[in-house]
Amino acid sequence: MLVQAARLSPRDLEQALAAQQEIGDLIGRVLVRLGLVSEAEVGRALAEQLDMPLVAAADFPELPVEVAGLSPDYLIAHAVLPLQVADGRLLAAMATPQDGFLLKALGLATGLKVAPRLALESELQAALERLYLEPDEVEEGGDSPLATDTGDSEFVEHLKDLASEAPVIRLVNQIISRVIDLRASDIHIEPFEDGLHIRYRVDGVLQEGELAELSLAAAVTSRIKLLAHLNIAERRLPQDGRIKNRVKGHELDLRVSTLPTVHGESVVMRVLDRASIRLNLEDMGFSPDTLARYRELIARPHGILLVTGPTGSGKTTTLYASLAKLDAAALKILTVEDPVEYQLGGINQVQVQAQIGMSFSHALRSILRQDPDIIMIGEMRDTETAQIAVQSALTGHLVLSTLHTNTAAGAIVRLEDMGVERYLITSSVNGVLAQRLVRRLCSACKAPAELSAEIVERTGLARFLPAGSRQVYAARGCPECKHSGYRGRSAIHELFVMDAAAHEAILGGADATSLHAAARRGGMITLYEDGLRKVAQGETALDEVLRVTQDQRHA
Repeated sequence: MLVQAARLSPRDLEQALAAQQEIGDLIGRVLVRLGLVSEAEVGRALAEQLDMPLVAAADFPELPVEVAGLSPDYLIAHAVLPLQVADGRLLAAMATPQDGFLLKALGLATGLKVAPRLALESELQAALERLYLEPDEVEEGGDSPLATDTGDSEFVEHLKDLASEAPVIRLVNQIISRVIDLRASDIHIEPFEDGLHIRYRVDGVLQEGELAELSLAAAVTSRIKLLAHLNIAERRLPQDGRIKNRVKGHELDLRVSTLPTVHGESVVMRVLDRASIRLNLEDMGFSPDTLARYRELIARPHGILLVTGPTGSGKTTTLYASLAKLDAAALKILTVEDPVEYQLGGINQVQVQAQIGMSFSHALRSILRQDPDIIMIGEMRDTETAQIAVQSALTGHLVLSTLHTNTAAGAIVRLEDMGVERYLITSSVNGVLAQRLVRRLCSACKAPAELSAEIVERTGLARFLPAGSRQVYAARGCPECKHSGYRGRSAIHELFVMDAAAHEAILGGADATSLHAAARRGGMITLYEDGLRKVAQGETALDEVLRVTQDQRHA
């Protein structure tokens, strides 16, 4: 009925039926728990199906209706609210009036003929608590009267009940759906003393969102945990999970991370929007000369190609775009990732699972027996992984990976720190690409700005601007870009290609600074200089490049 009324897509119904197999609950509850429909919509459809009136909360009695044979505990446990007793007949609001066993038990316990009426479970629960529980029980129970010392199972059920209430479902759905309008990459849900703060990271910068009541924190966290198939009873340890959701026509993957804090659990959801990922190197902000040299590196039959930068600088996306350029039909391509962020066609992707001993190094050893041509390692984290990668490169494989270093030259020193001999680095590493993301100026409102001759000279912009020109573009702000002045992001790059001079410097024991200087003499454009090129082209603002490359300017 919900599908016919266009309240639910057939695909969502399939998802709910699969979830029902695992959860083992009524399909209506599963649909609500997954956030696919509201409790009210399920209630209306059920009322129509059962041909039974749906009783609203306003029609519930103000005082408890005493019924001999029924204890308050029984009524609360089975979500039954007596409405009226008259002429040997009990009129009762129920969450599951279709439950024949419950109707029979009520009849036997009371000796009355039971006339069931349908009511929403959350409204029933609230009314039962109000009518049958003492105020001091509510206070002792903390968030809710049901959270009394009656064991873990009831506490878990209570958390599930909290998470299934319509206002909580609406709030969580609203939080998740806002990412599409804001183009956010992360959602931060943080409990503090003054309330539940919700913030969104848009184009790499955190923005304040809603402020909800702190009393909702446990319910919101439990709701997200249910969606991510996490243990909702475990609130003392960090947990990681994943939510697949469809929002406004977008297939969203949300990577969920929970962390216990003094005011409750902090939740961060990393948004992976399959529709927005650009697996095209040409669209990623590469300067033509850098792109041409980078393409040469990924076309090589063997060796290591590293992409470096801090967390959130788009390294994995660049590697995915690089893999997308390769011919998966003619080549055996394998990846080892933690986690697998996007699924790529024709490519075998392996998920690291440390809890069962499936680490990067363990997976890599097995992968080499799979006869791959190209291997992508999500991140080189330890000596063993780095050494296997080097051996793979030396035995005829192309290895793509990421490292957390600030500069391209710094990656070479990092490999040395991880125990890879210098002569092995020169034999195996083809090149290193350092990357950062800068915000693009909003095309609707960016405005020309004249810089002083002193700033142009000091920043080094003169080299990239037309002779005599001092005009760049600055951020202004308009409704199109939510008054930030920026819309979307572009990458800036620094490509360090291993040539004869670099080999000589590495074998001579050069440090990162000397290597960087040698690469610059060989014509390498630094991150900062690549950023200045984008400023000169009007793609981004000078302030933005200075913000992102403040540690690089004097390199």
